[in-house]
Amino acid sequence: MSELTERDAVADFHRRAASQEPSDPAELDAIWAALPTVAIDEILGDYRGGELPSGHALDGSLATVGWHGKWLRGRYDVAPMVCRNADGELYSNLEIGKGAASLWNVEFRGEVTATMVYDGQPVFDHFKRVDENTLMGIMNGSTSLVRDRHFYFFLVRE
Repeated sequence: MSELTERDAVADFHRRAASQEPSDPAELDAIWAALPTVAIDEILGDYRGGELPSGHALDGSLATVGWHGKWLRGRYDVAPMVCRNADGELYSNLEIGKGAASLWNVEFRGEVTATMVYDGQPVFDHFKRVDENTLMGIMNGSTSLVRDRHFYFFLVRE
């Protein structure tokens, strides 16, 4: 697959996020490679989230737990699993997320970018900028759930 320009990557990202059709991980990796890294201060805020289906075991599972998104409110004030309860209210689901999280600048694939580090499990969510209000995320870590095959998702600032 040839390298994408940032402009083409953004367009391809939005098409895939809107369609929710499964993508080959290599295609998502090409989009990721063309997007710019982000700093922690640039991504603070509350976000609704969505998946970029790729045939991963987690595809479709977030909806079953009422996942809404993430709260990235400060370096040490991060809710990785914001869910909606039966009354429609948002809350930080510490059980599913296995605790809270923090934000760090972490090298991933040769680039340093803002990354959410889960407190209770060996999992990292790396972020790159799609546009002013949208982030692409790749979840990886040493847990068998994402070690051999990454999970792709996105966040849109509320």
